Parts: sequence; structure tokens; C-alpha cells
Amino acid sequence: MTPNMTETRPFSQFKNEHQPTKTKHLINLLRGWPAPSLLPTHLIQAKANEVLSDPAIAISALQYAPDPGYQPLREALAEYLCKVYPSLDEFESAGQPRTFSSSEEECSASIKDVWEAENFAITGGASQSIACVLQSFTDPGYTRGIIISAPCYFLGCPIFEDAGFAGRLYAVREDEEDGMDLERLRGLLEGEDGRGSGDFVGEVRYKNPGKDRKIYRYVIYLVATSANPSGKTMSVEKRRRMVELARKHDALIISDDVYDFLQWTTADKISATNMKQRNIRPLPTLSQIDIALGRSPHDPPGKHFGHAISNASFSKLAGPGMRTGWIHGTKDFVHGFSVTGTNRSGGAASQFAAAILAKMLQSGELPAWIDGVVKPALQERYQLIMKAIKEELPDIVEVWNGNGPNEVSGDVSVFGGYFVWLTFPETIDTERLAQRAREEENLIIAPGTLFEVKGDEKNGGFRNNVRLCFSWEDKKNIVEGIKRLARVLGRILKDDDDLIHSDTAKIGMAREYKQLQEQELRDSC
Repeated sequence: MTPNMTETRPFSQFKNEHQPTKTKHLINLLRGWPAPSLLPTHLIQAKANEVLSDPAIAISALQYAPDPGYQPLREALAEYLCKVYPSLDEFESAGQPRTFSSSEEECSASIKDVWEAENFAITGGASQSIACVLQSFTDPGYTRGIIISAPCYFLGCPIFEDAGFAGRLYAVREDEEDGMDLERLRGLLEGEDGRGSGDFVGEVRYKNPGKDRKIYRYVIYLVATSANPSGKTMSVEKRRRMVELARKHDALIISDDVYDFLQWTTADKISATNMKQRNIRPLPTLSQIDIALGRSPHDPPGKHFGHAISNASFSKLAGPGMRTGWIHGTKDFVHGFSVTGTNRSGGAASQFAAAILAKMLQSGELPAWIDGVVKPALQERYQLIMKAIKEELPDIVEVWNGNGPNEVSGDVSVFGGYFVWLTFPETIDTERLAQRAREEENLIIAPGTLFEVKGDEKNGGFRNNVRLCFSWEDKKNIVEGIKRLARVLGRILKDDDDLIHSDTAKIGMAREYKQLQEQELRDSC
């Protein structure tokens, strides 16, 4: 059993008395959307009315945006995030807990200059902003490639390919504890494994960065907190070391920080009051760590572009349809981003939605909604799916259950986001498992192969993994979905034709599982 994996029930207790039917309603455990009950429609309606009722705000909200985005939202983000994120000083000594009381939320004077309005640009969401970053800060003739943490957010790969990097997406696997393996990352950056370097010299041929932007040699892409799909959160120490590597090798880190505010302790009982009293503070962003280190040798004279940005979104907080997010980085980087052609022609994205969201932040109603409604609901759904997995799936299936207590999280185990990541025996082909789940149980799940880095699958194969989402379906469907998955798995374990016969040992193991199951069925008759 690997670290931080939850054991499921013994295989000898696993039953398979149910047969597939064609009348079952659809259950979708692939869809990574917020449930309708987690959308603050009443707040959006109220704040939209406020915006449209005040001509001074309405006219600005309905006109073209300034290049860096709606200024009141930039200011509201600076004020809010300065209170939410801790200073780096808090992590200099061991034992600093990540929990804090809402009544103690203050902006540390030591980090105010990191969280100023000029450190933010408003975007059309995390995906749109990646595309803009690639337009302005990479050149396929000079940038050697895109390094991606694996398993990865699979819809990110087409964005990188569309920017001219097809065939140059490089996977670096996560380790068993807290995200991307930095030794493998170092080896790739230094050309030890033959990817991304070699004889590639490169020159800036297709872009004109001018004085407002620069072209990076590499891009490193990851979800540092509650990663999609694995759920892992990178430690502060590893974040520091990643930034150091990026600064040494002229790489730009893009961290999708969309789940930073959706974390909880795995042991807490569920209540809105408890959430407010024992709130989980996000770890410092990679951008925050990078800004604090100042200019690097790769910065042009008189400029400070930095080597890390936080790429965030309101999609999981207020609804994907708001199509609004932000990047956080150095002031020079934010300015360079804001003069990207797609920003200058029409201004920053989502001006009207940004005006509504600014009102929701300024009033404190959006943070209250996140802490009082969204996080307790997600925690409850997480506990339901974990309980169902433990009760319904055999103990040959492992599931990641969060970053445990350590020097930066204090005495709490932390989980967050939308997904759980299952590991099946290597004899199980989860593509076939997903196919049979759809055909036999009307259940949609995401096989691990979906999360491999496109074009570099051999360096990040996940054929025996499955991602399950607990944010979309209602609670009874989450539990029923796991029961359906268990039934399909049971049938596959009985059907030798749907097992992977990679070697004799694996075949023998699969047959042993089947014999145990058959004995259990005989005993129950």
C-alpha cells in the first residue's frame, strides 16, 4: 500500500450478485462541473442588478475593458488574496499549521507588495489565459518545449499544440507524495534524458516580443494544489525548488491554481460553522515565491518578468459561465500579458462579468458562499465517495486520500478539488473498464489514459488508473455510481478475456482474485 492511499474492503468480501440492465439512468462521474446547487445564482442576479442600476458602473461594465482588465476587480482580488495567502515567513519554521480562523484574516504587511492590483490581469478563464501567455511569451522556434506534470489536465494539451508545440509536450510524472518529480524535471531541463534539448538551439523567429515581453526557453505546466486528476498538493519546499529550477533554466511556470480555495481537512465533521473556524489556508503560490526572489539573470535589463505565474479562475467559485479568471505575476509580466494582441483588440475579456464579480468580492458575499456552502458541500461529497469506495470496491483498488500531516500542514490531513484518483491492478485495462461501465451500467468514468501527456505517453502511462469526479452528480448518484463500478469490476475479474496478460505473474494474480470471488459467491448461496 503506497503512502496516503485508502484501503478498500478485502477482496474475499467482494460480491457480484448484480447483472447489467439497460434501464438505468445515466450517472456521469467524468464531468468536472460544479453541481447546480453550488452556483450562487441569487448573488449573481443581485450584483448584476446593482451594476446595471448604477450608470457610473453600468456604462464602464458594458464598454470595452482596459487591457489589464476591470480595475475594481483587480483591486478586490489584491485585497482578498493578500488576506487569504500566507506570507512566506510563516513557513520558515516547522510546525506552522495551515488552518486559521476567519476572524484572524489580515493582510500581512510583509507581502502587500506581492498582492497589488498591478500584479493582476483579468482573463477569460484559465484556458483562455494559457493561450494568451503562449501567444506573448513563447516562440516555437526558440522555446524548446512544454513540460507537463503527469497525469495531466488533458484539455490543456490541445492548447499547447495549437500554439505550435505538437510533438514537444514532455511528461514528468508525479511522485507518490506531493506532485511533480523534481529530479526528473531537472534531468529533462539539463538534457539528461534526451528530451527537450539535444542539438536544439533555436532562435526567436515567429514572435516580436518588443520591450514589453520576453520569450522563455521552456514552459512548465502543472496544477500545484489539489491537482487534476490526482488530487495531490505540492509542498512549500518543493515549490521553492521548482522555482529555483525555472529561474536557472529560463522556464516559465504556469500553475493552474483553480482549487486553492476548495480545500478541507479530511477528519472534520461537516458544517459551515466548523469550516469558518477551521479554514484551510492555501499554500503560497509559485508566483508569490518567485516574485519574492526578485530579478533573475534571464530578465532583460531594467525588467522583472519573473518565472512563475498563478493562473486562476472563478469557474469553480461562481460558475464556469462567468468566463472570468485572473493571472498573478510580476508587474512587468502582467503588463506584457495585457498588451497581447487579443487583449488590445477589444480589451481584456469578460468586462461585464468582472464587474459583477468585483461586487461579490467587495461585499464579502462570494468568500462567505465559498466557505459556507461550496466547501462543506464538496467535503461531504468527498466523504461519501470515499466511504462508498471503501465499502464497495475490493482492496486491490487504491485511492489517493490527501496530503497527510507534515511540517507545513500541522496536525491536519488535507484534501481538495473535485476528483479522486483510483489505481487498479496492472491487470485491469481501465479503457475497457470505462467502456463496459458505459455499456452495462450507464456509468461514465474517465480512464487514466485520458490524462497522459499527448505525444509522450511512454513517460506517463496510466492505463490502470481512473479519475472520478464527485462535484457534479447528486449525493445518491455518487454512491450508486461506485456500486455500479464495483459490479463492472467484478464481472471483468471473472472474465479472463478482459484482463491484461502482460506476464505470468499478473495472470496468476488475476486468477487468484477470480477464485476468491467465486468462493465468496459459493459461500453466499
